[in-house]
Amino acid sequence: MEPFKNNISPRLVGLIADQLSAHLDGFDRSGFMDGILSELEDLELKDRARLIAHRMHAVLPADPGKRNAILATMLHPMDDPESDQSDERGIRGWGMMPLGMVVGLYGVDDFDGSLALLRTMTPRWTSEFDVRYFLLADEDRALATMTGWLGDPDYRVRRLVSEGTRPRLPWGVQLPQLVADPSPTLPILTKLRDDPEEYVRRSVANHLNDIAKDHPDLVVQLASGWMKDATPGRLKLLRHACRTLIKQGHASALRVFGFGPAAIRLSSLQVEKRIVTLGDSLAFACELTSTSRERQELILDYVLHFRKANGTLSPKVFKWKVLALDPRQTITLQRTHAVRAVTTRRYYAGDQMVSLRINGQDFGEAAFELIVPEESQPSRIGK
Repeated sequence: MEPFKNNISPRLVGLIADQLSAHLDGFDRSGFMDGILSELEDLELKDRARLIAHRMHAVLPADPGKRNAILATMLHPMDDPESDQSDERGIRGWGMMPLGMVVGLYGVDDFDGSLALLRTMTPRWTSEFDVRYFLLADEDRALATMTGWLGDPDYRVRRLVSEGTRPRLPWGVQLPQLVADPSPTLPILTKLRDDPEEYVRRSVANHLNDIAKDHPDLVVQLASGWMKDATPGRLKLLRHACRTLIKQGHASALRVFGFGPAAIRLSSLQVEKRIVTLGDSLAFACELTSTSRERQELILDYVLHFRKANGTLSPKVFKWKVLALDPRQTITLQRTHAVRAVTTRRYYAGDQMVSLRINGQDFGEAAFELIVPEESQPSRIGK
């Protein structure tokens, strides 16, 4: 797969420069291009976008209102909302990343105008990273404005309200006040929980999953209340929202979805091959027997305990399946997990382990040895 950073390409820089040329008197297109392209190749995605944003800010008007007006004229028409490619008619898709940064990093002085511009920008990509600077500057004011967008006919704007206010949005700056006290966003999430677009509902679920990392009992309480008269869409939302709690074996979260303690006997858990080379797959099988007198619903996950640099094992939970067992029923299950090099993990050779997690309880363990050729380790991703 092509690296994400290549979405911020020399061609995109040229299209941005063309737009600036059309709206700025005396704009030095060559100087703008040369200053960016001389550094672009060595930078990762966010740093590429930040470089372009800083260079744009240097040539745009200092007055935030005038600057926002020019940025608005650079946007691609919304005549083809399914396309995300910038062209000679304007900027959209990945090109919105540096444009949004200009508004987020430098537009707080025009608070209302800049938020309105981010609302206009988001259908062309997303402004979720950029509204966060306004929440940091004045949370109450920003939330009041964004709450007014909940009825917007464009689902991408409605999603922006949920996604942009996530306490721990990946790639985005954290919102410490909402990490500490997420209650200001709960009315927003409640309003959007039955949104007709799954894209919006999934954002609500991810927002709740963020909250669950710091306030698990609050999310369980909320989920319990939302289960009343829940539509299928809301049930799917709640399962996704509580996924971390379920992986962790949070008993109250499991009870919300009707999963009690597992009445199970693990007869065996075995790996197919004792030695696995990085890049190959780990195959394992288990045999489970129900010890319950009643039919029971089970959430079955598996846990891979990977070796860290200091020799200790670090568990990572992977979803497997949901199943039901009749009284005294025995079932044999098999699973294969590809142990591939990824940019977010460094593997260390030696003994590793696989175990099962059923309804939040851990069962069994089986060891395997991982061989790690040095050339198979991935390069680390940039910031």
